[in-house]
Amino acid sequence: MELINSPSEQKRNKASRRGMKIEKILYDVIFKHIKDMVFIMKVDKGPSFRYIFANEIASKRITLTDDPFGKTFQEVLPGEVAEHLQQEYEKVLQTDSSTLVFDASFLEKGKEYYGETVLTPVRDSEGEIQYIVGITRDVTTSLNEKDAIIHAGQRYRSIVEHNIDAIFSINLEGQILEANPAAAALTGYGEYMLKGMSIYDLVYDIDFESFKSLVEDTGNGKALESLDCRFTGNDGHLLTLHIRTVPIIVYGDVLGIYVIIRDISEQSKNVEMIRYMAFHDQLTGLLNRRALLDRLNEELYSPSRNKKEFALISIDLDRFKHLNDSLGHLVGDEILKKVSARLSECSNESCLVYRQGGDEFNILLLGTNRKAAIFFAQRILSLFKRSFYFNSQEYFISPSIGISMYPNDGKDAETLLKNADEALFRVKERGRAHFQFYRSDMNSSISNVLALETHLRKAIDKQELSLFYQPQIDLSTGEVRSFEALLRWDSKELGSISPATFIPLAEDTGLIVPIGNWVIENACKQIRSWNRKGFFGFRVAINISPKQMQQPSFAAFLKAAVEKYLPSPSYLEIEITEGTLQNKTEAIPALQSIKDLGITISVDDFGTGYSSLSYLKEFPIDVLKIDKSFVKDITENQKDAAIASAIVHLGKSLGVEVIAEGVENATQAEWLCGEGCHKAQGFYFAKPITVKEIEKRYMKTSFGILEEYS
Repeated sequence: MELINSPSEQKRNKASRRGMKIEKILYDVIFKHIKDMVFIMKVDKGPSFRYIFANEIASKRITLTDDPFGKTFQEVLPGEVAEHLQQEYEKVLQTDSSTLVFDASFLEKGKEYYGETVLTPVRDSEGEIQYIVGITRDVTTSLNEKDAIIHAGQRYRSIVEHNIDAIFSINLEGQILEANPAAAALTGYGEYMLKGMSIYDLVYDIDFESFKSLVEDTGNGKALESLDCRFTGNDGHLLTLHIRTVPIIVYGDVLGIYVIIRDISEQSKNVEMIRYMAFHDQLTGLLNRRALLDRLNEELYSPSRNKKEFALISIDLDRFKHLNDSLGHLVGDEILKKVSARLSECSNESCLVYRQGGDEFNILLLGTNRKAAIFFAQRILSLFKRSFYFNSQEYFISPSIGISMYPNDGKDAETLLKNADEALFRVKERGRAHFQFYRSDMNSSISNVLALETHLRKAIDKQELSLFYQPQIDLSTGEVRSFEALLRWDSKELGSISPATFIPLAEDTGLIVPIGNWVIENACKQIRSWNRKGFFGFRVAINISPKQMQQPSFAAFLKAAVEKYLPSPSYLEIEITEGTLQNKTEAIPALQSIKDLGITISVDDFGTGYSSLSYLKEFPIDVLKIDKSFVKDITENQKDAAIASAIVHLGKSLGVEVIAEGVENATQAEWLCGEGCHKAQGFYFAKPITVKEIEKRYMKTSFGILEEYS
């Protein structure tokens, strides 16, 4: 007979079945579908731990035997793994902890994974641990992320700790949170001392506001840098720094600032040195021309400047080149240093001294007027009344001074400099050792000189130069057997230019050398031309500049010209001035080399220069020429007559020819003839004339007697 359950029992059974179904679903969810590995271990005496459960994912990931259930760690796992698990499970028994967490690693298909295991004891009614449930979670991904963060942090620390630049981490208020070793070394504070300090305590007072502004702007999220900021070190020394600030941004918020600092103190010193060298004269230490131009432009164009009157003064040392050449450049340099020091006695905020180069100086006198500039120029002149000493030797130097005034004499730097130099040029032209203000009429004079020089440089190429010839009369016979070649310049643009104008200019510019060579060659060509026409037995005198004769190749040039054009060197005469004879050491060998060529040597304007009877004995001189200044009043002035007579008799005694220049009337000619003077030339006989006139009047068949004189 089948037992029929009561309705209430049926209800309970139904609920029980439903509960078992739910438990099965929960079991499937917990143990089959979760990604964590679940192990249940039976605790036995020993202690030993036997598998009684492992979920599906655990069985897949852990290398177990085909049937691990009821077996211990040692029976189913490699030795090292089993020993490690044994120790961890024993800790649960020893610590009586509710949970125990440890890390482990495992392999799946040859790839290593990392897990975090939680061990939970299960006790019986008496409190004894009967089972231990182990749940292992795969933390490979999170651990890798954690390691990446750790590695990144370590890399950052390595960059910061070993960076040669000082790095500060500060909050927005400027408090130092961290500082690397380079920061400690730079400032002289230990890292522990820096931490907690305000970075503003390190900033040099003058740069405080600019640095604070830099930090505040960076706090708004801008990365910035500054090339001109200074910190004060622990020992008080000043550091010139290059600073870069970088905001520390986390999730869009600026939490702090990195201050990255590089010490550029040495670099800054080098820059300052380079700047000093760029704007200062290396010899004297004075400001140079570049510095002068900068200051002039500042005074002229700076918006903040009041356009007040000021003076620009140009100074040149008189005859300094002579001192430099005579004593040597080392002595000259020392004298320049002493001159610079003396000029610097006037230096102050409104009086700035500059050296242009050589023996040229400038002084910028600010906030002054013409009257004050006069007083100042007089003061400069008085400074040079005191002599200069070097190596126990005493030297006197005088300055020439030119002055231009702003704004009357120029409204830009170049014009003011040019006009001051023009005023200086006028001073040197009129005797040196005084001062002169610029005047507008100076422009035309200086401009004419510059234009003249430009045209003179092109005169040879344009064939504007020519030679005229002045006859020299034999006073005893009236014959003409010598001429003086005289240079003339007929410019196509400027017209006829007097030798008194262009010869000194050629001397100053050095053009006298190529022009002198042109004269020699063309005079020799003319002599050859006359020879080919049948005219022989005459001599042509050519004036030679001291600068030309000082050329090392001068004698060789003369020799080449003689060999190329002349049948004999006796056709050529070289005229020199007494100034050429001053330096015996150079003059004697130079003249002797000319004499060795067989060329006649004459001294022009005798008696007007540095006359010395001794050089008549020492130098190979053939002709003396009496200067026209003695001939002019020879019949009226007893002194002139006495000098002329002395020169004639001196020449005759020494066996040299004497020629009188500037003879303008018959009385002078007769007096000279009576004294026994050999030859004469001047307007009384003939002016300098062209080649054609020479040939027409004196070279018909042979050299004739001058009709006007005979």
